[in-house]
Amino acid sequence: MQVSVEKTSELSRKMTVSVPEEVVQEKMEARFKSLAREVRLDGFRPGKVPLSVVKKQFAERVRGEVAGDLIQNTYFEALKQEDLVPAGHPHIQPSGNSEGLEYIAEFEVYPEISLDGVDQLEITRADATIEESDLDNMIRRLQEQKKGWSEVERASQENDRVTIHFAGECEGENFTDGKVEDYQVVIGDKQMIPGFEEELVGLQAGDSKTFDVTFPEQYGNEKLAGKAAKFDIEMVKVEEPMLPEVDADFIKSYGIEDGELDAFRADVKNNMERELEQALKGKLKNAVMDALYENIAVTIPKALVDQEIQQLMKPYQEQAKRQNMNLDDLSLSNDMFEAQAKRRVALGLILGEIIQKNDLKIDNDKVRETVEHMAASYEKPEDVINWYYGDDSRLNDVRQMVLEDQAVEWVVGKAKVTDETVKFDDVMSKEQ
Repeated sequence: MQVSVEKTSELSRKMTVSVPEEVVQEKMEARFKSLAREVRLDGFRPGKVPLSVVKKQFAERVRGEVAGDLIQNTYFEALKQEDLVPAGHPHIQPSGNSEGLEYIAEFEVYPEISLDGVDQLEITRADATIEESDLDNMIRRLQEQKKGWSEVERASQENDRVTIHFAGECEGENFTDGKVEDYQVVIGDKQMIPGFEEELVGLQAGDSKTFDVTFPEQYGNEKLAGKAAKFDIEMVKVEEPMLPEVDADFIKSYGIEDGELDAFRADVKNNMERELEQALKGKLKNAVMDALYENIAVTIPKALVDQEIQQLMKPYQEQAKRQNMNLDDLSLSNDMFEAQAKRRVALGLILGEIIQKNDLKIDNDKVRETVEHMAASYEKPEDVINWYYGDDSRLNDVRQMVLEDQAVEWVVGKAKVTDETVKFDDVMSKEQ
């Protein structure tokens, strides 16, 4: 086997592999003998077909099979011989040389990445504590989750739930299939198109109103997207939110069996601390990723970007299939995902270089700690832990996450880090 490699760009390689004809013939001869024992032809007993007949009948097929096997085997041997690691699948085609077997494999290789600038990265590390006011706000949110509604005889206002009848018309055509009756809207929840809910403020039961609102340009229905519409609405009922008392029954509904307020507040705060820890960790990780992407130069293989784009498209395609939609109707294009794919590939290559150059190994204690941390918010943490450890593929996801976190920790240890105190809500709102 002879191998020659041509560098056609920074990452692109053109590898020509030549296999002597005698090797091809040797492989074909062995295949003919095997075929002669198996093939069935009219006029010959099984296993008694003359080799000359087999060669004449199956020469083209056998050469194709042998060529395929040789290409597959010699391609990887050639890569190893030339110390090449391809990024993505190769494009393989015959060279046109009639002597022996010769083919050309074109592919990209992984880029060389320098980590010399890591110690110059500037990263801001956020820190926050949970104040009593944060705890009070969280308990109020828990009350909101269990709120009820009470009908009132007054004009509607923000946060009220209203029941309406309405009809919509666009370019002279009704698009609500007549009138929609007894439709509930919480004013301020932004469940309707922009501008609609604001028009519901100040109306009492029995009031009617007509108003114009423009649909967003990116609205799901192409017939309505970006167009003005006229709505006729009738207010049927106005209800105000009623928050439950933080009493023993309320507290017990959140798993505190004795119904004691102090135990409830301690449990809520414990959950908040766990979520804050994860949020701060995620915020720091994002800061590290931003710094690496902006400051560490890396030439990105197009093949890897194309593969990543396909991965990013998958959830949309799978959802379309579940909804029996035509994939062509999604209008997905590579351009929509290219920037995100490039970032993900670049960061994957940089993190891979950090892990390899520093010989970072997965810390199994941290894997266990991470699984336990994720399980802690569930009613039966031990079941969740067993679920992860009961399947290697699930546990491998955690292992890779931990290894990535170890790479981030390495960067933080090298970079110029500035600590910044922020408010709990600022951290959590951005995370959410």
